[in-house]
Amino acid sequence: MEYRRFGRTELEMPVFSCGGMRYQYKWKDVPNWQIPQENQRNLEATINRALEVGINHIETARGYGTSEMQLGKILPKFPRDKLIIQTKVSPKEDPKQFRDQFNQSLKFLRLDYVDLLGLHGINTDEILDYCIRPGGCLDEALKLQQQGKVRFIGFSTHGSTKVIQKTIETDCFDYVNLHWYYINQTNWPAIETAKKHDLGVFIISPSDKGGKLYDPPEKLVKLCQPLSPMVFNDLFCLSHPQVHTLSLGAARATDFDEHLKTISLFEDAQTILEPILTRLEEEAKKTLGEDWFKTWEHGLPEHQATPGNINIKTILWLRNLALSYDMVEYGKKRYNLLGNGGHWFPGQNAENVQKLDLSQALIHSPHRDKIPDFLVDAHDLLGGESVQRLSQS
Repeated sequence: MEYRRFGRTELEMPVFSCGGMRYQYKWKDVPNWQIPQENQRNLEATINRALEVGINHIETARGYGTSEMQLGKILPKFPRDKLIIQTKVSPKEDPKQFRDQFNQSLKFLRLDYVDLLGLHGINTDEILDYCIRPGGCLDEALKLQQQGKVRFIGFSTHGSTKVIQKTIETDCFDYVNLHWYYINQTNWPAIETAKKHDLGVFIISPSDKGGKLYDPPEKLVKLCQPLSPMVFNDLFCLSHPQVHTLSLGAARATDFDEHLKTISLFEDAQTILEPILTRLEEEAKKTLGEDWFKTWEHGLPEHQATPGNINIKTILWLRNLALSYDMVEYGKKRYNLLGNGGHWFPGQNAENVQKLDLSQALIHSPHRDKIPDFLVDAHDLLGGESVQRLSQS
């Protein structure tokens, strides 16, 4: 395993982390006796395999249902100073609720402290305010730190780059969990801001949110050769030293195996990546047209400023992926979450776009005449049954 300094925490973080949102029994709390022994054995085998290969960062959250309770059956068996344990708790308007939920997390984990506490889901200015205002959730987290229950405080986010940078620039946090991968590099400015403030950088769900890469379309497989799409994305992310760790949401012990192939490639990363990056870019230009490829994002409004709250940028991005790389199934999964994802995946899809006048919203786009038709095309290609976030399932 390779390790990187996790920003100002000075922790030696493995380049892969063991995320705790896919091996648990339920997405809601249930009594301990309801957890099947087979499920618990699978979770423990996954944790044992992670530690065996040097992945000593175990990451979970209060919002991950039975994950913490099930981890509490195995984590206390290991030397505590050899583990880096992270949990996350969602900020609340009432900070007492935040404190109570953290205490429940610690009780379930059966630990005296966690190394990393993330304020889970700083996705909007309002939630940021819940954290940083006097007497807010951050003050509660600092009290927990003073009591020795928390070593370092960070935040996770599905928010806009602007909100992420604003949060980092408060200089109140030690690390950030955010989205960034080959198919979606929007948050690079936030990563640069994190580097400036010496924050640890943890990438959320690179294989799922980064393209459903555990089940890639054949076209993407061919474009990424000689690497698998999963290894390509891992190597792309970790070839940037500003990135410290990628979360592997393992559902079983064998889920680490493909990712581990990446480590031996670090020394020649640029040489290996260059032809793949060139093929991916050329295919997108050929499929979409070079002008669209280079300028499609220019002048697009935020969803809040669009009639019908339509998230135009996200919809066009998903259409681009579907057309360029046959990433239709990934596109459907994300597209049909629009309208159901709240501040975790905001805005609406294009179901009603033909009833709306987008002319003023698109006035600054060089493609304003094409985009309404492209939105209709995206809905025809990707629309279907609505999708909920995993934590709502």
